[in-house]
Parts: sequence; C-alpha cells; structure tokens
Amino acid sequence: MLDFTSSLFLGLTHESGALEWSELTTGKPAALCLPAAATETARAFAALVGCARAVPSTSTLHAFTDVFAGVGASHATSALLYDDGVYPVARWGMERAERRGAIVLPFRHHDAGALERRLSRLAGARRRPWVVCDGFCPGCARPAPLPEYLALARRWGGRLVVDDTQATGLLGAGPCAAAPLGRGGGGSPARFGLTGGDLVVVASLAKAFGAPVAMLAGSRAFVDDFEARSETMLHCSPPSQAHLAAAARALALNAAAGDRLRARLVARVRGFRRALAAAGFTARGGPFPMQRVATGDPRAALALRAELARRGIRALARRARCTGEASVTFIITARHGEAELRTAAAALAAAAWGGHGSIDTLSSKLEA
Repeated sequence: MLDFTSSLFLGLTHESGALEWSELTTGKPAALCLPAAATETARAFAALVGCARAVPSTSTLHAFTDVFAGVGASHATSALLYDDGVYPVARWGMERAERRGAIVLPFRHHDAGALERRLSRLAGARRRPWVVCDGFCPGCARPAPLPEYLALARRWGGRLVVDDTQATGLLGAGPCAAAPLGRGGGGSPARFGLTGGDLVVVASLAKAFGAPVAMLAGSRAFVDDFEARSETMLHCSPPSQAHLAAAARALALNAAAGDRLRARLVARVRGFRRALAAAGFTARGGPFPMQRVATGDPRAALALRAELARRGIRALARRARCTGEASVTFIITARHGEAELRTAAAALAAAAWGGHGSIDTLSSKLEA
C-alpha cells in the first residue's frame, strides 16, 4: 500500500537509535524543572523563527490553552479576533478565554479589510486586540497576509498570534522560482521577514520536523510572563526527553540539510503535478506538499478514496475549512519516489474513470 497521508513533509522520522536521551521524564511539573535539552532546543527554535525566546510545550493545545487563558484573565481590557479559517486547536484555546469573559470575534479568512473593520468597531471599547491566524492555509494553499495583520495589530496596540504548524520547517525566507518554499525553514514570519515583540509564534514540530513537540516563541518579556502564568506548566509534565531529543535532532538536520530536503520535496511535488496533468487532472496546492484533486462533493471524495485504497493507494478525503471544497488529497513527502508518484496518478485515473488495464501499464504511459 502506497501511503500519501503522512504530514512528515521532509521525511524525518527519528529512529530510536538516532536519539540520545537518558530518562524519559523527571516526574516533575514543567514549571518546577525543564530538562536541559528543553532549554537548548527552545533556543534553537527561537533563532530559527526570529524570536527572542521560546519555550517547549507538549502540544499546541497546551500552549494555546495558556496563551488565551491569560487573555481571559484580563478580559476587561482584551479582545481576541481570529481569522475564521484558523485551525481548530487554536479555537479550543480561545473557547477557554471566552468562558472567562473575553470578547472573541471572527473575521473573514485572509481578509485584512475585514480585520480592520472589526478593530475599528472595538476602538471605543479600549480593548487591546489579539489577532489570531494560521500562517499558512492548506485548504486554499495560501499564506495569510501576515504583514497586513501585524500592521493592524500594531496600529491598535495589540499583538499577532500565529499558529505556524503547517509552515514551520517548510516555508522560509526569500521564496523564488528556484526555491518556491523559501530557505531556512523558519516558517511564515520568516517568509515575510517579520519580527517584533508583538509577534507570537506557536507551532508543532510534528509535521516537517517529525517531532511531536510544540514551541511557543515571542519576545523575552512575553515568554517570561507566559512561563510565570502557565497553568499547564504548573500541572503537567514537560515534553518527554525522547521527544525533545527528536526535536533537537530535527533542528540540527534542518540547519545542515534542510534546504536540500526542501528542494527534493519541491521536485517531488512538481513531478506529481506533472503526472496528474498527464492523466487529465488539475491539482491544487502549488508547491505545497498537500495536493488536492477537487471532487465537488464530499461523498464523491469518500468513494474515490475507497476506490484508491482498493487499488493500493492510501489518500485522504478532505473538506477545506476555508472554502468547503471537497477533494481527494495526496500528501507528498521527500521520501516518495518518482515511480510511486506516477503509480498514484495512474491509480487515480483508473479509480476516477473506471480505467481498464493494470496500474503498471497506465503508469508507464504517464512516464512516456
């Protein structure tokens, strides 16, 4: 079974023999004792994304729970404004703030004008805004307009909180035709060259970097205050040392070979798009590894996914949060081979159009 459902974009898997750690956990809450590896890894992450300081967390849910709980505690002076395409985990954190009395309002996806109108209406209430968004939306394959969002947050004395899980390790500075994802892997803010004390980045390293650890990064004062107020750090253990070792290894590999892996990934994505085009399909997703073939109907996507599975291809049936569009989605990684990509395209053609003959025959036709 060929698998196109993994988000390990760069193909990093961190086998146990490649990791160095002594004890899984200290048994102490994170607020009392962070392992030395946590501090070193957080320092490397902060440098990667262009922030002054970072702190690790077990998951983005833990991080967002605490970030937005603090907003809820100061509900009389703060308001949360979120891009309505934001990933559900950030919304779950905002729900906690809302239960504590914070104002929580959506604005239209990737629409800086809609955000500005929200901010204007709140101006008389004298509330400091927190603008919340994803750095990159896989549904429409577009980065958020972060420069505009950050400028608006600054104009009203607020801050921008970016869930950059999709882009961390994948996008970077200076995107161009030769390197459409950019270089360095610093994520969405790095792609736009954004820095500042009013910028907060929350990201899981579980996708491009293959390490199920989250990081929260921002100004030194913000992260210091986060640690002082964090309820999950007080009541929960820090990430295990095995997870931290994987994160440290991923960041080191990114520094040494990340751009080469991203170039390989782009080549694989382009190859897959060419194979799909030769088979008569149009893929959506640009250079991003999530390649979507629209089906128009969720039931059609489910049926096509099932038929692909019968033919030995594991793909996803998805419905984009931002557009509602249903699709069969193939996630390409740097580990996929060119022959595998042609096989998947041939299987899609056979599954969609009731093609006859073997997949190997169809795949060889696409290669020719």
